[in-house]
Amino acid sequence: MSKPITEFIEKYYLHFNAAALVDASKGYVAHLKEGGKMMITLAGAMSTAELGKILAEMIRQDKVDFISCTGANLEEDLMNLVAHSHYERVPHYRDLTAQDEWDLLERGLNRVTDTCIPEEEAFRRLQKHIVEIWKDAESKGERYFPHEFMYKMILSGVLEQYYEIPRENSWMIAAAEKNLPIVVPGWEDSTMGNIFASYCIKGELTATTMKSGIEYMTYLADWYTKNSGGKGVGFFQIGGGIAGDFPICVVPMLYQDMEMHDIPFWSYFCQISDSTTSYGSYSGAVPNEKITWGKLDITTPKFIVESDATICAPLMFSYILEN
Repeated sequence: MSKPITEFIEKYYLHFNAAALVDASKGYVAHLKEGGKMMITLAGAMSTAELGKILAEMIRQDKVDFISCTGANLEEDLMNLVAHSHYERVPHYRDLTAQDEWDLLERGLNRVTDTCIPEEEAFRRLQKHIVEIWKDAESKGERYFPHEFMYKMILSGVLEQYYEIPRENSWMIAAAEKNLPIVVPGWEDSTMGNIFASYCIKGELTATTMKSGIEYMTYLADWYTKNSGGKGVGFFQIGGGIAGDFPICVVPMLYQDMEMHDIPFWSYFCQISDSTTSYGSYSGAVPNEKITWGKLDITTPKFIVESDATICAPLMFSYILEN
């Protein structure tokens, strides 16, 4: 079997962050081969960075067992799916003036670093269909998680008329087809979350139709309890923030608050982040700090790749897929 990425990084990635990338990738592969399971957390705008092109294959090949992501990553994969040709890249984004930014707003273009998401073709195109699914559930007295509503929309086929990228490049399609477990902490802080809130304010929906963050934690606790035996569950964190901090806390919650003193720690930990170590920063905290919070054990393999995830994650995923 050809292994071009493996051969390349093992030949040239020998020191510093490059070596950490190789070590963490090898640790991920070893963890799975020994029967472990893996959670991946997605912060930032990784879906708009089109990480789905390779994350989808990781999902299809059972290299991922659980995902925690922001509401933005949940929806932006689908936005890219249905509106890709309407996106605009702004490579000179560092030079934009306030007036330039205002002009983008007036054109319905919402900028994420060097990429502008088209409001009409992306936000409103999804809104048209997801609102019907929300209202249908409410009329039946049913309640679902944010990702479950998205799965319903994907699997119904209503979005297929808009597809502008190959379906195999969408990690959300891959996840929906696998019914992959997902938690979306702080989902309210997303475009679809804001839209849902607006319908609640208008009296057209009730907030309880959407399952809450507390229910996400109990859902995760149940999954972790059932899946942490044997080699255990690893934690592969892209970025920081709530997408990482929310799920990693399930272990100390079960141990300290539920008094389940036999619950295993996370059995592998890797973080890709360009956040420097600083006062009070979760994203910049070194892995050993997590020992004091009851998240990681002394013996848990720990890796940190201090670099840009848009560069490192595709390389690491390629290595993992090759091995």
